[in-house]
Amino acid sequence: MPFAGMLLADMGAHVVRVARPVHRPGRELSQTDGMRPEHDLANRGVDTVAVDLKDPDGVESVLQLAEAADVFVEGYRPGVAERLGLGPDAVLERNPAVVYARLTGYGQSGPLARTAGHDINYVAQSGALHAMARQGEAPRPPVNLLGDYAGGGTMAAYGIVCAVLEARASGHGQVVDAAMIDGVALLTAKLQGLRAAGLYADEPGTNYLDSGAPFYDTYRCADGRYLAVGALEPDFYREFVSRLGVDVTGWPAQDDRGAWPKLRELIASAIATRTRAQWAEIYAGTDACVTPVLSFDEAAEDPHNRGRRMFQRVGEVLHPSPAPRFSRTPARLPAAPSPEPVDLRQLIRYWNPGRG
Repeated sequence: MPFAGMLLADMGAHVVRVARPVHRPGRELSQTDGMRPEHDLANRGVDTVAVDLKDPDGVESVLQLAEAADVFVEGYRPGVAERLGLGPDAVLERNPAVVYARLTGYGQSGPLARTAGHDINYVAQSGALHAMARQGEAPRPPVNLLGDYAGGGTMAAYGIVCAVLEARASGHGQVVDAAMIDGVALLTAKLQGLRAAGLYADEPGTNYLDSGAPFYDTYRCADGRYLAVGALEPDFYREFVSRLGVDVTGWPAQDDRGAWPKLRELIASAIATRTRAQWAEIYAGTDACVTPVLSFDEAAEDPHNRGRRMFQRVGEVLHPSPAPRFSRTPARLPAAPSPEPVDLRQLIRYWNPGRG
């Protein structure tokens, strides 16, 4: 849920996070243990208010904010917001034009709706994790970028924007049920089409895009670093092998699937003869689709990335820049997450003067 708010704040939305107050010296807001507020990048550009939602006055304060809001977002398990008095009926009664977004792992309906889970569970249940494995090996968790962020936060932000546009035309709000499992399933659309056409095998690690093809994979270099090869198209593949520095006469044909294991060995042996930096220089400016696998620190210093200002520092913390980019109304990098809550009554007066 925080990532959806960050995306909207990056584009200029005034986002307010309702956090549980913590009565501890020097710490007024709930936060991830071990993480200082300025490191919680998902809350950049976001105002935070400390509200006790078990107190009827706290619930009323949130409803007063909702009266003037375009969007209300909650990430509880189904039914919890209703028990708190902040369900869709309560919020839409106060503001019939509000978009009420609900971001969960399994959605508001279905047998698993109230079941606990994490990114790996939603990716697994959607079928996507099955595809993320080398042949004969266990599936590899894709960090938490796929479920939490791509299928969850990004899809939620997309749904919110669509619903806001509709509300401005119709004058009516609605509920947006954004489930991470739904979002991940949607991201597999291309693979589902390939499977239906008989062009994608169910066994992972045997296809063009899942490490099955030796010309779409990562390889270890002489210095222990890695090189990413994506030479799918015949022209790109010819460019790739022509610069390996070895005689490729007699190598298996690119499209000979039965010879892919042998071709992989030949490519791996060639790449292991030089360092990653040497290969980067050899393939620089070519259409071979070969790039170094960079660490986070290296990515921040890469000339292309620096040229596009893909990363910017806010204080001492490196932030990924907002995306996408706009020609007329470029997004500004939001302020760092604040360690202090804003004054709740002052915020209500600002948003909803009639309640001030």
